[in-house]
Order: sequence, then C-alpha cells, then structure tokens
Amino acid sequence: MSGTGKKVVDVAFKASKNIDWDGMAKLLVSAEARKEFANLRRTFEEVNSTLQTKFSQEPEPIDWEYYRKGIGSRLVDMYKEAYESIEIPKFVDTVTPQYKPKFDALLVELKEAEEKSLKESERLEKEIAEVQELKQKISTMTADEYFEKHPELKKKFDDEIRNDNWGY
Repeated sequence: MSGTGKKVVDVAFKASKNIDWDGMAKLLVSAEARKEFANLRRTFEEVNSTLQTKFSQEPEPIDWEYYRKGIGSRLVDMYKEAYESIEIPKFVDTVTPQYKPKFDALLVELKEAEEKSLKESERLEKEIAEVQELKQKISTMTADEYFEKHPELKKKFDDEIRNDNWGY
C-alpha cells in the first residue's frame, strides 16, 4: 500500500475513535433528526470499515518465478519490467485549501448561532417560568398585583379610561 493511502486509513481510524456519537445523539430533539443521524453514523462506519479492510492491506507480491516456469522467462521479464516501471503518482490535495477558509467561516457562524440559540433558550426558559408562576397565582392575584408586574398594561388601560375609550 502506498504511504498516502495508509495515512488516509490511519487518519480515518483515529477520527472515528474521537467522535462522541452518543453525546451528539443526546442533543437531537426530533425523530427525523435521530433518523438522519443514525444514517450518518451507519454510513461513516461503513466507509471506515471499508478503509480499514480494503485499503489497509498490502497487495500480495507477484511470484515471477512461478510465471517463468509456465510461460517463459522472456515474456515474464518483459511484464516484470513494465510492472516495476509503473509509477503511481502521489496524491496532491488541491481541494482542501480552497474549502478550508469557507469551513472555518462556517465554524465561526456556527459558534455565533450556538451562542444566539443558548441566549434565546435562556430567555424562553425564564418566560416559561414566569408563565408557570403566573398560572399558579392567577386565581388569587389582584389587578394591582398584575399591573405591578406589567406596568405597560396599566398605562394602556389608564390612557383608555382617561380618553374615554371603553373599547366599543
């Protein structure tokens, strides 16, 4: 196996060990997201398995002597010379440098979206707590207590009364 191919297999194997699949699965909310995540994980494991089995093995060496006995040394020598003259070009990655800046920009955007989402989640949790508190107290709460928490409504009602606007 060529050095580049072996490196790809090694990197894929190490990457698969560092992925916290269970941790990511816990973050998923919808059934559709879980289904897509399961498909992603299965596909990743299939590709990784293929890399481990198919590309990590060295090819068996050719037994030239066996062929010399059966075919003749002149023809085998010609094939051996042609086989050994084959140079497999080394892989040069020209794609990653093009997409690395885009990927890094997406990571920054992702972090910003995550922070925004966490702030929105905190706000919504506070709002839910307020609504639950209000739900518990609503049956015994007076108008003054309600207006104390919502002064903008008190001002609106006072303005309507002052302007003799009774809503009909």
